[in-house]
Amino acid sequence: MAKLKVGVIFGGRSEEHPVSVRSAQEVARNLDTEKYEPFYVGITRNGAWRLCDGPGPGWENGGGRPVLLSPDSDVHGLLVLEQGRYGTVRLDVVLPVLHGRYGEDGAVQGLLELSGIPYVGCDVQSSALCMDKSLAYLVAAGAGIATPAFRTVTADEDVDPGRFTYPVFVKPARSGSSFGVGKVSRAEDLPGAVEAARRYDSKVLVEEAVVGSEIGCAVLGNGGDLVTGEVDRIALSHGFFRIHQESAPENGSENSTAVVPADIPAESRARVRETAKAVYRALGCGGLARVDMFLREDGEVVLNEVNTLPGMTSYSRYPRMMAAAGLPLAEVIDRTVALALTGKNR
Repeated sequence: MAKLKVGVIFGGRSEEHPVSVRSAQEVARNLDTEKYEPFYVGITRNGAWRLCDGPGPGWENGGGRPVLLSPDSDVHGLLVLEQGRYGTVRLDVVLPVLHGRYGEDGAVQGLLELSGIPYVGCDVQSSALCMDKSLAYLVAAGAGIATPAFRTVTADEDVDPGRFTYPVFVKPARSGSSFGVGKVSRAEDLPGAVEAARRYDSKVLVEEAVVGSEIGCAVLGNGGDLVTGEVDRIALSHGFFRIHQESAPENGSENSTAVVPADIPAESRARVRETAKAVYRALGCGGLARVDMFLREDGEVVLNEVNTLPGMTSYSRYPRMMAAAGLPLAEVIDRTVALALTGKNR
């Protein structure tokens, strides 16, 4: 049987570029080369696309060949520049290992839709919806899911610190990980936090600080056929949870540890799983996503955010949660690729 030709796209222009590269390295280690023939496409920080041997050292510093993902569905793959001429590589499926802007916001998904190539993960609409936290909250709330109280601050709007009850969290509406996120306990600190968030997005959220445990749930599948990983809980020693902000995140966080399975009652774990599935369906997710929530002391589950292309590094939450439920990363890859190829991804 011929191997499936899989395009693995990684890197990208967002602030999560280094995380994407590490995720791709882990995917490469777990991709079954007896089944798949991988074609690694690295996107540099400046936006140049390179066909390379893999996400190892050197790919971004002059390594690889210039390559384009063709929007022409007749090509159904890559245009590779060699000796002044473009050759083609037909792909069966694409695995976008991209995080944040241009990776999780529907941009690359739109290009893939034009190309006609099946791809792993959420479609254009659900990617864009989940990326914008304010829109995700509105849709989730409409489906009866608890969300934080929030207010949106636009690019040219002056924010009145006196209208909020503190503490609050200030965050870019459309950014990944914890970049630009700040916790504000005093009214006089709010304008500075808003400006810090605006470094990453012109649209900023000011939302209530939900009191409760930070909980996550990995979801895989589509529609009524969903699989969840073990629920995790973020144990904090101080401050608030920041992800992918450390200089060496593979060595652990300075203030947090992910407890898998979460050390919460069984009924709470079940409620978190059901809420994660409800969020996933309400926002139209497909393939895979990680749903982050808060668990209040009274048992209420409140949405925090949805990551449509969660980190896949050795220290990332999604693969840890799935592995704890008996699904190693290699099997997660197999399942998501199968969903994409059968059209059940969306």
